[in-house]
Amino acid sequence: MSYTALYRKFRPDSFADVKGQDAIVRTLKNQIKAGRIGHAYLFCGTRGTGKTTVAKILARAVNCEHPIDGNPCNECETCRAIAAGTSMNVIEIDAASNNGVDNIREIREEVAYSPTSGKYKVYIIDEVHMLSMGAFNALLKTLEEPPSYVIFILATTEAHKIPITILSRCQRYDFKRIERTTIVERLQELMDQEHVEVEEKALRYIAKKGDGSMRDALSLLDQCIAFYLGEKLTYEHVLDVLGAVDTDEFSCLLREILDNDVTKVILHLEKLVMQGRELTQFVTDFTWYLRNLLLLKSSDNMEDVLDVSAENLQQLKEEAAMVRDDTLMRYIRVFSELQNQMKYASAKRVLLEVALIKLCRPQMENDPLSLLERVRSLEKKMSEGVLVRAEDPGAGMTYFGGAGAGSRSGGTTAGETGEPLAAPLKLPKAAPADLQKVVGMWKSILSQTTGRFRVVLASAVPKFNTEKDDGTLYVVFSDFLGETYINNRKKEEELEQIIAGRTGKQVKVKMILQADEHVEKAQLAQIQVEDALENLIHADIEIED
Repeated sequence: MSYTALYRKFRPDSFADVKGQDAIVRTLKNQIKAGRIGHAYLFCGTRGTGKTTVAKILARAVNCEHPIDGNPCNECETCRAIAAGTSMNVIEIDAASNNGVDNIREIREEVAYSPTSGKYKVYIIDEVHMLSMGAFNALLKTLEEPPSYVIFILATTEAHKIPITILSRCQRYDFKRIERTTIVERLQELMDQEHVEVEEKALRYIAKKGDGSMRDALSLLDQCIAFYLGEKLTYEHVLDVLGAVDTDEFSCLLREILDNDVTKVILHLEKLVMQGRELTQFVTDFTWYLRNLLLLKSSDNMEDVLDVSAENLQQLKEEAAMVRDDTLMRYIRVFSELQNQMKYASAKRVLLEVALIKLCRPQMENDPLSLLERVRSLEKKMSEGVLVRAEDPGAGMTYFGGAGAGSRSGGTTAGETGEPLAAPLKLPKAAPADLQKVVGMWKSILSQTTGRFRVVLASAVPKFNTEKDDGTLYVVFSDFLGETYINNRKKEEELEQIIAGRTGKQVKVKMILQADEHVEKAQLAQIQVEDALENLIHADIEIED
C-alpha cells in the first residue's frame, strides 16, 4: 500500500477535530442543528488553516442521515460516499484550472437537477478568486437565487479579488492563522498515534516555521521524519533538514557585530554556509530574532507574545540588555531591505556579507541612526584613550579626538546626544603652511556646514596674513549677506572645530567684510612699525594718530 502524507492521513473528518477555528465551527454546527443553513458561504484565510476541510465536513453534515450534534456520523452510506469522492451530491471544482465562462455555465445547467440522494447538492469552488470576470458574472444569478437544495461553498486565500456583488451574497467566514501552541499540541497528538519519538523543542520550531498553517507544519514534520526514519527526531535534526540556524548561533553572531569585528562575522557566515544553511532562511530567522530582542526592550510583559521557552527567554533578556533600541531598529531595517533584495538576486551570499558589514560599520550609511552609532563609537574610543583621526570620503565626515576629547560627526556633538561633552583636546597652533592647506581644502570644509551659513560661505574667500604668524584665518565676505555672521563667535567656533578635525591644528577664525579688510592691514602695518622702532631704541614708544 502506498504511503499517505500526514496532512492527508490525519485530515479532520468532523468539526470536533478542526483546530484553531472554534468560532467558525460553533456557528456552522448551530446552523446545522437549527436547520438555518445558508445557500452560499465564503471561506477566506491563509493557506493550511482548514477552509477546504471545513467545507467537506459541512457538505457531509448537511447530507448525513444521522447527524450527531451537528457533526456527520461518517458511518451512513451518504457520508461514506462523500468521503470516498463517489457521491454525485458534492462537486469539487478547482477555479484555478476551471475559470472560464463555460465551466460556470455547466454548473448553472446542473443545478436544475435535484440530488439523487440526500438533501443537498453542494458545490465547493476552491481558489474562487481565480475565476474570470465573465465567469463571476455567469455565477452571479445562480448564486443570488439558487434552488433550495443547492449550497455553494467558495474558498479563497485572496478575498479582495472577489467582486463585491459576489461577496454580498455570501456568508463570509475568515479563517485565522492557527496559534503555535495549538499546532504543537496537534503535532504531538499525531506523533503519539504514529509512535514517533520527537522532542518538544523540535515541534515548537516546526510549528513556528508553519506560520499559522497546520498543513505546512505537518508537511515539514513529514519531511523531517522521513530523513531520520526510525530515530528520535531532535531539534538539531530539524535544523539540519530545514537548513535553519540555532538561536545560539544568532546570539554569537550578534555579539561579534556589536564588537564591530568584521573578520569574525564573515568567518561565522562562512561556517554556516559550509554547514549547508539556507541563506534566505537565515536572513528571515535573524530578522525575527532581532524583532524578539526589540520587543523585550519595549515592554516587560512580552513573554506571551514571543512564545519561546523559559531558557531561551532568559537568554534573550540578557542579550537585549547589551544593545540599544535604535541600534536594533537599524539592524532590522538593513535586514528587511536585504530580504527584498535577495528574492531576485543570484549572488545572495555577497548581499548578505555586505549587509553584515553595514551592521559592523555604520559609517557606510548616512541615515540618522547610523550617524548616531558613529558618534557613540567615537565617544567610546575616546573614553578609552584612543586617538581617533579618520575621514570618511563618502560622507564628508572627519573625526578627531582622544581621551577626554569631544567628538563631532556631521555637526552633531556628544553633548547633543544627551551625554556631557568633555573638554576639547589641546592642539598645536597652525603655522602658515597649515593655513595654506586649509585654503586648499576650503570646499570640503564648507561641505560640513549646513543651511544658510553654508550658502553664504560659498561666496566668501579664506585668507591669511603671511607676515603675521598668529594662526588666524580670515573669512572675507564680498557682500552684505555676510554681515549676519560678523563677530558671530559661535559660527567662528564651528569652523574652527571643522578645521581642527581636518588638520589637527588650532586655527583662529575671524569673519570680516571685504570693505573692512584694509583696516586689518593698516592695523598690522602699525604694529610692525611699532615693533621695528622698539627694537632700534629698546624702549616703549607711543605713536599718536
